[in-house]
Amino acid sequence: MASSETQPRFGQSVKGLLSDKVTSCSGDVIALTRQVLKGSRSQELLSQAARNMVIQEDAILHSEDSLRKMSIITTHLQYQQEAIQKNVEHSKYLQDQLKHLMK
Repeated sequence: MASSETQPRFGQSVKGLLSDKVTSCSGDVIALTRQVLKGSRSQELLSQAARNMVIQEDAILHSEDSLRKMSIITTHLQYQQEAIQKNVEHSKYLQDQLKHLMK
């Protein structure tokens, strides 16, 4: 009879251990799920950051192109300014000659 008394106790202790293990595994599954979700969120954030970087890169390239064009325009305006200054100087010279002829 001693073995029949130990049998239920053994069965109950195994059930208790099994229940503890199931609870522990459930907690581990919940923790793992949280980590996977956190990793998924991190991946979403990284993807968004990469998309934003591509957008910024396009904006930077466009700005660089605009600056290059503005530099060319500035150079052309400087040439035009020099030409206008030469014409003004030549005009003053012609005015002086005209005045001298009118005397």
